[in-house]
Amino acid sequence: MSETSEQTGTCEHGISGYCYKCAEEEFNIPREIAFIGSALILFILGIVFNKALHDTSYSLAEYAVLLTAYFLVGWRVVWTALRNLIHGKIFDENFLMTVATVGAIAIHQLPEAVAVMLFYKTGEFVQELSVSRSRRSVRTLLDVRPDYANLKTQSGLEKVSPNAVKVGDTIVVKPGEKIPLDGEIIEGQTMVDTSALTGESVPRSAGVGEPILAGMINKTGSLTIKVTKLFTESSIARILDLVENAAAKKAPTEKFITTFTRFYTPVVVFGALLVAVVPPLFIQGATFSEWIYRALILLVISCPCALVISIPLGYFGGIGGASRKGILIKGSTYLDALTAVKTVVFDKTGTLTKGVFKVNQIVTHNGFSQEEVLRLAAEAEVQSNHPIAQSILEAYGKKVDTSVIKDYQEIPGNGIRAQVNGQTIMVGNDRLLHNQGIQHDEGVCCVEGTVVHVASNSKYAGYIIISDEVKEDAAAAVSSLKRLGVKQVAMLTGDSQEVAAAIAKKVGVDTYQAGLLPEDKVKALEKMKSDIGGRGKIVFVGDGVNDAPVIARADIGVAMGGLGSDAAIETADVVIMTDAPSKLPQAIEVAKRTRTIVWQNILMAFAVKGVFIALGVAGVATIWEAVFADVGVAMLAVLNATRVMR
Repeated sequence: MSETSEQTGTCEHGISGYCYKCAEEEFNIPREIAFIGSALILFILGIVFNKALHDTSYSLAEYAVLLTAYFLVGWRVVWTALRNLIHGKIFDENFLMTVATVGAIAIHQLPEAVAVMLFYKTGEFVQELSVSRSRRSVRTLLDVRPDYANLKTQSGLEKVSPNAVKVGDTIVVKPGEKIPLDGEIIEGQTMVDTSALTGESVPRSAGVGEPILAGMINKTGSLTIKVTKLFTESSIARILDLVENAAAKKAPTEKFITTFTRFYTPVVVFGALLVAVVPPLFIQGATFSEWIYRALILLVISCPCALVISIPLGYFGGIGGASRKGILIKGSTYLDALTAVKTVVFDKTGTLTKGVFKVNQIVTHNGFSQEEVLRLAAEAEVQSNHPIAQSILEAYGKKVDTSVIKDYQEIPGNGIRAQVNGQTIMVGNDRLLHNQGIQHDEGVCCVEGTVVHVASNSKYAGYIIISDEVKEDAAAAVSSLKRLGVKQVAMLTGDSQEVAAAIAKKVGVDTYQAGLLPEDKVKALEKMKSDIGGRGKIVFVGDGVNDAPVIARADIGVAMGGLGSDAAIETADVVIMTDAPSKLPQAIEVAKRTRTIVWQNILMAFAVKGVFIALGVAGVATIWEAVFADVGVAMLAVLNATRVMR
């Protein structure tokens, strides 16, 4: 597999840890076919010699041909077994294969020894083909790693490494090029391919003032971009890091198999030793050659290849399959945990809703017109960066003359007061109306939704209803979660009780809590964990900086990666790159399918091997059946594991 540099900790592709590109390069398909084909021809020739020269037990020609075939396909297994023996790692599948085949050679069963290695090599070849197929979705992510950036300098464009570009620098991305760093478009209009980041195949439009992410592909127009993040902090760098390190976090099932084989292999070796030695000593007429042969059969059948290879492949396939859907799972341990989810808790803004506020309705009082109410609100809010203020300014759609605004003052927890053209304008919540003594109908205090009240010279002018749109797939996501066996779907939000109630009703959550600070969300989640005890896992889905603490506290933290904050994405165990709540039930479906396939492989391997071990010890099965049992089970398990990709 890939080797990393001691100085840099990276391979020749610039990747730290396990490199999928190096693994692909090491697995050379034409070379492997040449080895297997040559060994197969020599194997057939050797059998001919074996039959033709049957009376001459130790024919030089037979040994020359069959031993050549043996080392063509088995040298790596033998070398690995010897190397591991030197380092104290004795009991593994390489050791079992080496002992079994050397023993077969010693009792002049050369065709059987070559057959073991030949079929093992063929099975390994099929397994590697399957692994390569599973890597494709992950390799797609690695292929979008930008190779260079066109840095705009005083002397023109300079092609540099993305790592050399600083925040605030200007880069140019030409049509067909990968966007190398996160930034903001300052010139140009284009269509961008976001599939590597989001799993969505439909290109989207991007223009001046819009954010753009590293890893996207510029399809049509030339773009000038102001860099907002270093490459190491960019979206694609974070995604690559997640994918490259996902395999390091093993699921409990993988850890169980690793521990199991550590004890299983020595038991098999000593069991085979007893089978070879004890019966000839105590059973009349039993010969050592006969029982050594049975012991060799036991060793071949007992090789744990099917488990050792197919189980990690199953989890890797699950992670790769999820990434193709725009769902990044940071390790198989979280993939396993998703199968036990019984409670899902959503944040509201930016998770179940779009986080994009829009003026939905303007209600007037005391003779004011809708245009007047909107203008007064816009003049008062022009200096605010709050999303609600921005939505009012967007709805107003005209430039506000800031020179007429005097004595601007924010009243904490209430709203804003400002002098505009000699008028005292007040904009805020119903608390502002009561604290400032502004007369109004009691009914306006109970309006559903986010409400901005407007008053001029202490005279109530009316109110503006601001709505945050519910995501199109939010209700479907909640329904799908319940179909998958999730017992409770809840919502925690810092928004008002009225707004929370309206959203909860629209999307169909079971319970909700409103008006929560970040620490309140953590307390609410802790109580839910306490209530359910050990009965299933609890998931929290959020997107903002304020969600990071509760994402970290959940059994499985899920972050909305498209618009979500860096803190939430870094803290989360699962990242949804499309910001779509419906991706969560998809992730659970992938996890459940992966776990089912993994356990199918475990049970199949144990059942088949158990039957053939009994037949081998009883003397019914030959080493040929042992080879087919071992390699056949391994190949079936691997082929079954690749189903999770579909």
